[in-house]
Amino acid sequence: MAPQLGIFHINMGSLADPAVMVEVAQAAEAAGYESVWTGEHIVLPDPQAPPSPAAPEIDFVDSTNALSYLAAVTDRIKLGTGIIILPQRQPAVLAKSLASVDHLSNGRLLFGLGVGYLEPEMTACSTPMGDRGRRSDEYLRAMRTLWSGDAVSFAGDFVSFAGVTANPKPPQGSIHTVVGGHSDRALRRAVELGHGWYGFMRDPETAADDVARLQRIGAEVDRPAELGPLEISITPQRKLGPGDYERYAEMGVDRLILQPGFHRNRDDLLAYVDRFAPSNMPT
Repeated sequence: MAPQLGIFHINMGSLADPAVMVEVAQAAEAAGYESVWTGEHIVLPDPQAPPSPAAPEIDFVDSTNALSYLAAVTDRIKLGTGIIILPQRQPAVLAKSLASVDHLSNGRLLFGLGVGYLEPEMTACSTPMGDRGRRSDEYLRAMRTLWSGDAVSFAGDFVSFAGVTANPKPPQGSIHTVVGGHSDRALRRAVELGHGWYGFMRDPETAADDVARLQRIGAEVDRPAELGPLEISITPQRKLGPGDYERYAEMGVDRLILQPGFHRNRDDLLAYVDRFAPSNMPT
């Protein structure tokens, strides 16, 4: 099956401009793209230092705010967080925010999550680096409990509540969840807890290795039946070249989330959306 197409960093850099954000999202929807995706860093080291991926002056509009804004001006295109750094968030508050986006968009939210890797950002968010993986797993389970019904309870090492209700519930029930990261633990988390896995900046060679590792881990892990087949999303490391789309398709990639570059101006962004539109991809 041919991969669906998405557009990355709809909330960053030049796309943080509200008018440009809306115009690009609407153009992507009109061109048949399946989804648009935010990026996230709540704070960045200043001055920039490795492994920080962006200069501190880059604008990052909050993911749920950006997607709520776009929900009001689009009709069909799915709205993805690519990714929310889960351990930095208070889970009950994030569960409410995500359920609200799903409610306002009539069930179009894709919840991409990761565990993070920038120590200065973690420190600013009062999040210990050492247990961020376990914290993320528990947070996701707690959030799904809040989405699942009324007068619910949860008891964990990092979060506990009893007899509480959060409405509105997400129209999807349990929001479609995509787990990012390239380590074996991240891939295992995707198989155990996610509807899908998201590989960022993966060329066809590295993506093929990721898919093989996912298959190996999938054979070792009891995947909950309600999650369905594991969906694979990739943001390519490079602009799609001759044969790349077909290579990703052959390895079983379900979605390619393309990045036009957050420094591009409005006209260049719109030209990119048009150039790589689904109608221009091999069938």
